Amino acid sequence: MKNTNECPKCKSSRIISIKGKAGAYGSGNVIHTGMTVFSAVSVIRYVCSNCGYSEEWINKEDIPKLIDKFR
Repeated sequence: MKNTNECPKCKSSRIISIKGKAGAYGSGNVIHTGMTVFSAVSVIRYVCSNCGYSEEWINKEDIPKLIDKFR
């Protein structure tokens, strides 16, 4: 959905992009890689507004942070 702007389930092009954000007490759609919210990696959700199918994506430039933290 990120690359095609089309839902793989129903073929709709009604896609909503929801950027992750860090909230209070560890809430939000992020992956924490350090002690502060500034080190968090944002997870972007793509949701089909026709059928509800969703995908989550990480920006390529954030992948090294995840490798350092979790490998």
